[in-house]
Amino acid sequence: MSGTDKAKNKLDDLTGQAKEKFGEATGDQDKQNEGKFDQAKSNLKDAGEKVKDAFKH
Repeated sequence: MSGTDKAKNKLDDLTGQAKEKFGEATGDQDKQNEGKFDQAKSNLKDAGEKVKDAFKH
């Protein structure tokens, strides 16, 4: 996994965490779910990159 991809995925994960916490604090269920979705998307991207790396070596 390239450093750029890893950094972008981490940023997406942190953004998702922030959205989730903001949603919890304000009682906004949609924002909370959006944050959880962003985190899940980031985790899937990480997993996909790791699979690609495994087949490269």
